[in-house]
Amino acid sequence: MYKEILTISAILFMLIPIVTIAQHQSVIAENAGPELVSDDFEFTEGPAADRLGNVYFTDQPNNNIHRWNLETGEISVFLENAKRANGLFIDNEGNILACADKNFQLIKITPQKEMKVLIDNFEGKNLNGPNDLWMDNKGGIYLTDPYYQRPYWERTSPELESQNVYYLAPGAKSLVSVAKGLVQPNGIIGTPDGKKLYVADIGDNKTYSYSIAEDGSLYNRKLFVEQGSDGMTLDNEGNVYLTGDGVTVYNENGEQIHHIPVDEDWTANVTFGGENHSTLFITAMDALYSLEMKVKGTRW
Repeated sequence: MYKEILTISAILFMLIPIVTIAQHQSVIAENAGPELVSDDFEFTEGPAADRLGNVYFTDQPNNNIHRWNLETGEISVFLENAKRANGLFIDNEGNILACADKNFQLIKITPQKEMKVLIDNFEGKNLNGPNDLWMDNKGGIYLTDPYYQRPYWERTSPELESQNVYYLAPGAKSLVSVAKGLVQPNGIIGTPDGKKLYVADIGDNKTYSYSIAEDGSLYNRKLFVEQGSDGMTLDNEGNVYLTGDGVTVYNENGEQIHHIPVDEDWTANVTFGGENHSTLFITAMDALYSLEMKVKGTRW
């Protein structure tokens, strides 16, 4: 019996790496790894893909929004003087929604590069600095508002007492605070059915899930994982991608299924773009990376 136990244990021990590798490779295309697209920037952030798979991202220190072209693979400047845009989201009409913290605003940029301020305050006070956002199927916008002191600000302290998540309902002219009690909310993403919202509290190294009510309010907060994140995305299998030390992938139960190392000191954000939205685009320090996947994004 002892020998049989040893034999079974040995077999199980040998199988563990195989199972781990199989799980480890489940979301990534075979033999694929992060590939450098370009490192001609200062600090990349806010990647977002349009319906075709073109990817827009920000270089906030240089105050530009760039565009990666699906057909040519080339990167060009889409917009200069972008009001220090950070997180981006592209709506169904092709407008870019941007968290622009130069003047603590949420703005809309049309395909013709016309800019409109959607919101610039909460209850008459300047926002901390809108950072990341997600739009629901109704056209409502959730945004995180952490405070990061910027060198281009004259102010040296926030006007608001807390760092919250806000919701701008369709057609509304003012924000509603929908998530409080966070240290420093940052990354945010919602499920395509509009029923769940993930919010990363990078200041407390935690990510939470919330249920979304019909009116856009949030309830039923649950700890998703003990990890914060700068940015995040979802794939069509419900896996959640968190950033910081490379990209860490969790299934919808909060179990880690993969870690994607990125050869940079910090990984800021991720999105799915490219053909069939099956390429993961990663913004990290001064660079943009791409990674071919077996899964794809949840939009378009």
